[in-house]
Amino acid sequence: MRRLVILGAGESGVGTAILGKLKGFEVFVSDKGEIKEKYKNVLIHNEIEWEELQHSEEKILNADVVMKSPGIPDRVAIVEKLQAKRIDVISEIEFASQFTDAMLIGITGSNGKTTTTMLTHHLLKNDGLKVRMAGNIGDSFAKQVAEDNTEHFVLELSSFQLDGIRSFKPHIAVITNITPDHLDRYDYKFENYIKSKFRIVLNHKSTDYLIYDADDEVITSYINSHSIPSTLIPFSIKQKLDYGAYLDDKHIIIKIDNSQITMPTKNLALEGKHNIKNAMAASTVAQLLNIRKHTIRESLENFQGAEHRLEHVLRINKVQYINDSKATNVNATYYALESMESPTVWIVGGEDKGNDYTQLFPFVNEKVKAIICLGVDNKKLFKNFASMVDIIIETQFMSEAVKIAYKVAEAGDNVLLSPACASFDLFENYEDRGRQFKDAVRKL
Repeated sequence: MRRLVILGAGESGVGTAILGKLKGFEVFVSDKGEIKEKYKNVLIHNEIEWEELQHSEEKILNADVVMKSPGIPDRVAIVEKLQAKRIDVISEIEFASQFTDAMLIGITGSNGKTTTTMLTHHLLKNDGLKVRMAGNIGDSFAKQVAEDNTEHFVLELSSFQLDGIRSFKPHIAVITNITPDHLDRYDYKFENYIKSKFRIVLNHKSTDYLIYDADDEVITSYINSHSIPSTLIPFSIKQKLDYGAYLDDKHIIIKIDNSQITMPTKNLALEGKHNIKNAMAASTVAQLLNIRKHTIRESLENFQGAEHRLEHVLRINKVQYINDSKATNVNATYYALESMESPTVWIVGGEDKGNDYTQLFPFVNEKVKAIICLGVDNKKLFKNFASMVDIIIETQFMSEAVKIAYKVAEAGDNVLLSPACASFDLFENYEDRGRQFKDAVRKL
């Protein structure tokens, strides 16, 4: 019996444990931290051996294969010891993909991947396809492979998940964009992170597809300087294309395989230029799968966006409160500020990942009337933005940030939470930060 050891007992770890046991592996789960009660109960119910608050080397180093949760860096001691022993350390995506015959659609990128994944799933489901959504979103991929026989999986994939693949191959791959993020995991070298994202086409042949943003110079220069075996389908809002998706006078046009579809952008459920791109990527997947044109149009018009991503919370005294807590890097906040059409009170800050704020300067000068810094250390924000706005205030409490915004905002303004930073200095995660914002707004 092959021994499967799982490092990390979160969503992906416990899902892999369930699938591993089902497929006849001897399974052991080890977590350096405390295992959440709900996951512990699943392990006990499935009679899977586990430990917490430690990694017992004698129980780990005798593995045939190890699944490492995406949050664990390659540099931790136990992983280095496994690698020294030539024991294969893979991701959940790699492990689970061996046990499904479903068509895989993989979506990665620094921003927009959650929205594009949800939108693609929405389009396919509305056409009656048997489809499930997994990866970085919802229930774990492995758990869903264990419990259900679906025909299509739409997977949101992080660079960390792609680092742990060997034979994994999505038939259709999407790269939404690539901007510097998580560089602390990549020796602070942007090129390492780029390479990581492109692992999505590692096992592609010419019969597989890569849908990508042709306006993204990082992506196009990588494609031009490397031999990518996939059939390439670009999308663009800046140039007309003979093949792929582009914008022409407020219409999205998609041309693939001698068929064309035209859709007006004015009815898109999601606002902002970046969401036109997300719609193009998702619709191109749908077009490849021969989904009916009217289904694509309707689905784009009735789609409900991702929580914590430019989510309109409430309008109070003619002021719109917008939750964009999922903006954990500068590029995500760039899209948020770009889409603001009214004077904006901007709540920003958190754990800075080496941010360069210069690309936000034009929007801050043009659209932001006041800044509320919500972080433990706000010096960098003051240094960058104090000269651009009349009001810049700092706080370490969400309730206070929202009350200040309420006082400063006038009829017709927006109050935007778009932090451009990680949340771990004051919150559990970006979801916790977003929920606290919504709660505070509802209490006004």
